[in-house]
Amino acid sequence: MITKYLDILERLFLSMHLSEELAKDFAQGIGIISLLVVSFGLFFLVKWILKKYVGGLIRKTSFKYDDFFLGRKLERRLAFLVPVYMIKYLLYTVAPDLDSLNSFIMVVTRICEITTYTGIIISITDSISDVYNSFDVSKNKPMKGFMQVAKIISIMICILLVIGVLIHKDMSDIFIGLGTLSAVLMLVFKDPILGFVGGIQLTSNDMVRIGDWIVKGDADGNVIDIGLTTVKVQNWDNTISTIPTYSMITDPFINWRGMSEAGGRRISRSIIIDLDTVKFCTPEMLEKYRKFQLVKDYIDTKEKEIEKFNKQNNIDTSNLVNGRRQTNLGIFRAYLTAYIKQNPNLNHNLTMLVRQKDPTEFGVPMQIYCFSAKTDWLSYEAIQNDIFDHVYAVVNQFDLKVYQRPSSYSINMMSDK
Repeated sequence: MITKYLDILERLFLSMHLSEELAKDFAQGIGIISLLVVSFGLFFLVKWILKKYVGGLIRKTSFKYDDFFLGRKLERRLAFLVPVYMIKYLLYTVAPDLDSLNSFIMVVTRICEITTYTGIIISITDSISDVYNSFDVSKNKPMKGFMQVAKIISIMICILLVIGVLIHKDMSDIFIGLGTLSAVLMLVFKDPILGFVGGIQLTSNDMVRIGDWIVKGDADGNVIDIGLTTVKVQNWDNTISTIPTYSMITDPFINWRGMSEAGGRRISRSIIIDLDTVKFCTPEMLEKYRKFQLVKDYIDTKEKEIEKFNKQNNIDTSNLVNGRRQTNLGIFRAYLTAYIKQNPNLNHNLTMLVRQKDPTEFGVPMQIYCFSAKTDWLSYEAIQNDIFDHVYAVVNQFDLKVYQRPSSYSINMMSDK
């Protein structure tokens, strides 16, 4: 059929009083143009069929994972193989005598074939990555870095094959030549190589996952992407920080995932008690404090224990300095301990304590150490603030005062008096 078509064209040009050689060349040139037009016409037809019918059939199936292979330009790249192979196998049949033109067209066709297969591999890789990311395991074991490495290797092989086609060299000869350029390649691809190694260590050691809250340098927020060369962190002010993947291995960083998994976020804050207000409790003070439900039982139990101790040791209790006595600071500490232990917003399975820290020139710090039952930022701050709102309001009831550096207003008020 092709031969008959060429004969018709050749006779047509002969009828126009062209020489036999020129008529044959013109006929084969028109044949090449016709082949290109038909080939690319079939490309658009096959692409339309794949997109409309094959794609529609895939969307209708109950198996959801095949849908991920749509939208990654896979159908277009598959359809492009049609003109590539039509030209490759029919070119010399259409134009057997145009050697120079045929050689050029075959080089271009071979390059198109190589790049098309590379594109198909990249599309399949991206689709597999989409399928994997649809599973929950992808959050714990991200594979984006490995997929990027696979695509880089595919692109590198594609470039080498294209170079081989252009210079008419075998792949083995090209690889031998690359051996002498290995140092240059190591320098050019240093970051991807280090990133690949770092990505493997991050993933295998489960050091960081997508969604983890990490702190590293100025980056403070949630991990949104783990790539081949960078880890992206969305900071709390919605800015994006990019961290080299390998630096996550070489430099320390804080991962707050353990806090989330433990179900409690630490509250560790102190108030500073003015030491001038710390005193032994008088009977009147104890009677006053007994009205506070959270420490009533503590005061009674402690009083019996102290009374027993003082009697056993024949201590003269007429002087406050002698023997053991309760202090307003000790009762306040017991009150705070009971208060946090009955607070439903705290995690009672984790450490809960109230302790005195080393005194400073400002007073004695009284630290509340516990864990909120909710770990999200808003709930955590609300729980912590509620606790210390109460602490600041109740401290005066125990005849204690929180230290506050005098302001100019306070000094002026004292001088007026």
